[in-house]
Order: sequence, then C-alpha cells, then structure tokens
Amino acid sequence: MKIGAHVSTRKPFSEAVSRANEIGCECMQIFANPPQRWNPIPIDGSEIDKFVELNNKYNIKPVIIHSIYLLNLASENPFFYEASIKSLINDMEKAGKLGALGVNFHVGSTRGTEFSKALVKVKEAINKILENSPEGPYLILENSAGAGNVIGDTLEELAEIIKAVDSPRIKVLIDTAHAFGSGYDLRSKNDLEDFIEKFDKEIGLDRLIGFHFNDSKAALDSKRDRHADIGFGEIGKDVFSEILNNPKLKDTFAILETPQDEMDWPEQIKLLKSMRKS
Repeated sequence: MKIGAHVSTRKPFSEAVSRANEIGCECMQIFANPPQRWNPIPIDGSEIDKFVELNNKYNIKPVIIHSIYLLNLASENPFFYEASIKSLINDMEKAGKLGALGVNFHVGSTRGTEFSKALVKVKEAINKILENSPEGPYLILENSAGAGNVIGDTLEELAEIIKAVDSPRIKVLIDTAHAFGSGYDLRSKNDLEDFIEKFDKEIGLDRLIGFHFNDSKAALDSKRDRHADIGFGEIGKDVFSEILNNPKLKDTFAILETPQDEMDWPEQIKLLKSMRKS
C-alpha cells in the first residue's frame, strides 16, 4: 500500500509534486481550488504541464484532488446546489488534465429533510457531474463523522448513493477518524476485519480505492470530526499497521490528513512505512 499526505498547492502549483517528494510521499492529495471559496481558480497551462512532467519524474501516484469544503449536493438552496455541481465539475476537469485518479468529496447534509428526499437530489447532482466531466477521473465519496444531518456517515448511506447512481466511476475513500467518530470501532484486528466484511457486503471492495489515515481526538461514536497524529489519538497505532498489511487492501493507498501537532508528516510517513511488512 502506498503512503502519502495532503500537500500544499501554494504557488507555483506544480511544485506540489516536489514538496510531496521531499517529505517521502508515494501518493498525494491536493486542492485544485481554494477550499473555502465557491469561485474556481484557473491553473495556468504551463503549470499543469510542469505538474505532469514532475510527477512522471517522481512517480508520486495516485494523485487525488480534494474538493472544496462548501459542497452540499442535497441543498434545497438553488445557488448552493448548482454551485456545488459546478465546483465538482471544475475539479474533475482539472483532475483529467493533471492525470489525477479522481476527486474526493463529502456529499453534504440533509438539513433535516428525509434522506430519501435528499437522495434524489444527490443522484441528480452526481449524474450531472459525471455527464459533464472527462471520462478518466473517478468521483470519490468520502465517509463522514456523523455530526448533525451529514450524509454518508454510514456504509449503508454510501451504498444507497452508489446504488442510486449506478456508475462504475463512483468510488469510495474511508477516513479512519470519521469512521471511528461515526461508530465503527477499528482498534483491533477483528474489528477491522468486521469493517472490511461489512464494507464488502454493503458496497463491494472493488469500490474502495484508499484511506485517509487519521487518528482521532474524539471518542468512538462521538459524531465528532477531530483528527490526531498517528498514535496520539483514541484509535492508536495498531489499526494503521493492520490496514497497511491486510491483503484485501493491498491495492488501496493511504493519505495523511493529520494536524502535525505531535509529529510532522515526514516523521509520520516514515513511521507508517516502517509498519509495512515486505
């Protein structure tokens, strides 16, 4: 399993690849647009070409684009709904140009409406995004921690979205801290095996492309999203070793999104690499 981190795309954009290489990444995640803004920011064509050139040199793959944080594909507000769709289409277009595997995103919130009603809007939004995006990149659902009326905190909800859309271009990425916060105990080998079995039953392991590796400052089933450095949270180090060495997960990848309070990413990447068995 490849190990990497979320890397800054501060100018020059293409140097994100060099930054990833410097900290020991084997794969990487980036923002292609400012995460707290609706308006997409263009990337100069020369920077896209240089990004691709550098990544062919260093081979830090796959590259995942993380969407902006403002999205809500279930919004009843026409502006937010359409802006969410446009933002994801823009990210998918950039993913195609950059050679990224896909775009990772949180679905949004029901805002108190019934999930079945929200699902209709989510399905329509995803279909529109796929219809207006290049063929190559995947659209990647990320699980959430479960606060409020957030969508996708359970495997069952993710499965319902996938079933409704019915496209091979929809994949899933599991955030360990979010899974833990939403009630999935991953702390033992048996717990992890139970989670993998449930994922395979509800969604299918062929949909699982990777993980966000985050320990959790919040307790099990707290419905809170608070990341901690590897080994400095409620989950502990053991699960990350189990994930890295589980044969059922060998074709997935791991991206760090930890806060670097106790250990910076080069240290955590080195730690995770040391956990891998040959």
